[in-house]
Amino acid sequence: MSQASRPIPPQQIAALIVAAGRGTRLGGDVPKQYQALAGEMVLTRTLRAFAATPRVQRIVVVHHPDDSDLLAEALATVPCPVTSVPGGATRDASVRAGLTALPDGVDAVLIHDAARPLVRPETIAQVIGALDCHDGAAPGLAVLDALWQGGETVAAIQPRAGLFRAQTPQGFHLAAIRAAHAAHPGGAADDVEVGLAHGLDIAIVPGDEENLKLTRPGDFDRAARILEGRAMIDIRTGNGVDVHRFGPGDHVILCGVRIEHGRGLQGHSDADVGLHAVTDAIYGALAKGDIGTHFPPSDPRWKGAESHVFLTHAVDLAAREGFTITHADLTFLCERPKIGPHAAAMRAALSRLLRIELARASVKATTTERLGFTGREEGIAAMATVTLVKA
Repeated sequence: MSQASRPIPPQQIAALIVAAGRGTRLGGDVPKQYQALAGEMVLTRTLRAFAATPRVQRIVVVHHPDDSDLLAEALATVPCPVTSVPGGATRDASVRAGLTALPDGVDAVLIHDAARPLVRPETIAQVIGALDCHDGAAPGLAVLDALWQGGETVAAIQPRAGLFRAQTPQGFHLAAIRAAHAAHPGGAADDVEVGLAHGLDIAIVPGDEENLKLTRPGDFDRAARILEGRAMIDIRTGNGVDVHRFGPGDHVILCGVRIEHGRGLQGHSDADVGLHAVTDAIYGALAKGDIGTHFPPSDPRWKGAESHVFLTHAVDLAAREGFTITHADLTFLCERPKIGPHAAAMRAALSRLLRIELARASVKATTTERLGFTGREEGIAAMATVTLVKA
């Protein structure tokens, strides 16, 4: 694909969970997406995986009309709003119903099987990342076993070079996959087949052996063993410290909030000492260096840059590593300007940038009792602590 024809990187991303099937091969009194896996409904686990992905802003689940009560039970403990729409008689029809339900403003969609509850954040992030340069992307596992053709006996050997086992989520720019489904006659095995038939450029990202689709009874036992092996939680804590001196100016920028002041803070970027400290705390928790590692001050591209660019990079990096940011605590050390009147606006901005609840973002300030450079009002210091969790 030429540079000129590359898609614009998506900003608003939705997850479309296909849950309208009946799961007849698995058996049981209810469809497999509503059966219990290690004490929790399969569909609930699937929805939680996407709810924990920072770049997914909206979730739509396509369900069978007869499953409304089961769906309500599955949604009861999902920590974000989920839109539900009735599906169709085939998977293609269900996907089209979900695509139609997505509102204006959504740039890209991740189409995922409800019966794949063990999808990892890294897999979701890799699919999203590939959409920066491709019409679509999907995880695949290279076929390693020998392949045979035959019935009761082997009739021929099938070459395996270049073959992949398909997985989901399968991500696409929304306009492209809508057009592809509108033009397709139906009967496709998955959305990659639909996209290819429409000429879409679809990248293959690394698949995950644990991202299995629950199809037969033994799959539940295997999935339960995988969950047991994942039980150990990786918790990281990072600290960040930053300092900027005062110089000429009539305002400062703290956590993205403009505050009128008799002097400005000096720096290569916008000198937002608060966001710099939080950004370095995330990099520290990931053991990925600091802001200067990723955005060297010698690079003229970052001169005067707004610091939310740096923080967004750190947040995205944490997501790609499989971590969820659960808390941030930021403390300013300064005499003036007074932080208290602006703390609420700073908390709101910080929680938005970190993609966490407001209750998990703390902003406060203290003075140094007129001691040191902050006491002499020569500059502002900030200290931040951030907690990351990978389950």
